[in-house]
Amino acid sequence: MWIYTIRRFNLFIITLLILTLIGFNILRLDATSAWSQTSFFSGWVTYLGELANGNLGVNQYGVNMLDEILRVFPATIELCFFAFLIALIIGTPIGTIAGMRQGKPTDTIVSSIALLGYSMPLFWIALILLMFFSLHLGVTPVSGRYSLLYEFDATTGFVFIDVLASKSPYRAEMLENIIQHLILPTLVLSIAPMTEVIRLMRSSVATVITQNYIKVAHTKGLSKFEIMVKHIIRNALPPIIPKLGIQLSGLFTAAILTESIFNWPGVGRWLLDAIINQDFVAIQAGVITVASFILLANILSDLLGAAVNPLVRKEFYALK
Repeated sequence: MWIYTIRRFNLFIITLLILTLIGFNILRLDATSAWSQTSFFSGWVTYLGELANGNLGVNQYGVNMLDEILRVFPATIELCFFAFLIALIIGTPIGTIAGMRQGKPTDTIVSSIALLGYSMPLFWIALILLMFFSLHLGVTPVSGRYSLLYEFDATTGFVFIDVLASKSPYRAEMLENIIQHLILPTLVLSIAPMTEVIRLMRSSVATVITQNYIKVAHTKGLSKFEIMVKHIIRNALPPIIPKLGIQLSGLFTAAILTESIFNWPGVGRWLLDAIINQDFVAIQAGVITVASFILLANILSDLLGAAVNPLVRKEFYALK
């Protein structure tokens, strides 16, 4: 396991170095920047040193990029976390049912709905839900992260933690307002990963139910529920854990569009504004931060998958 971990983190370091080349080249796109006036190699080495010290640069407006990232990134993490949680909570049982009833009408219906949800444009779904629930029914807010009527100290940047830590007598109302603002963005953002979770879980369950130990469990007289919980789900989940980490890249990409539609104050909308304004310092800071987070999440999901599934490590050593 230690060798597997070291190899994965070596891959992380190499990929991160390649990523810094992209970030450095983004800075050099600005002809007036000091980075474009230096030689490539010496400038890149200096750039690596600045990143190592936590310096993401200062844009033409004098705004420190590290402070900006710390301000907007928690909102995106919060949005993606709840969207991914919804995808797992809904997608796992549905995928399990579809896998257990492979080839039957239930499987066909689930697979068709999942394919339809994956195929529909995210912006179209977002606008339809926004028009129906916010404009027509008026049950959810149109945009934003919370109502500006409520005031609390943004200590961590995560509104749930900050509100719970506040001593305001209106904490319950603030939490309710935050949840109302969170419903539509997380629902829209969760659709694509949910369909992928359904597909992965269906395929994994379909493989597990053909194994001999499942047949033995049936002959022992165990109920379908016991077999599903103790044997099928327990053995179907570990193989898909590393694949779930890959979904984060798509989740962060979709978050850019979701944040723009719902006016969510996260790194996606901030990065889109930076692209429109051709703020190259902000663009490289956003790219480095988001890509590093995705890479780290992928590495950790691989390690978690290897820890709970010894077959992954066996396959790794077989390839050596």
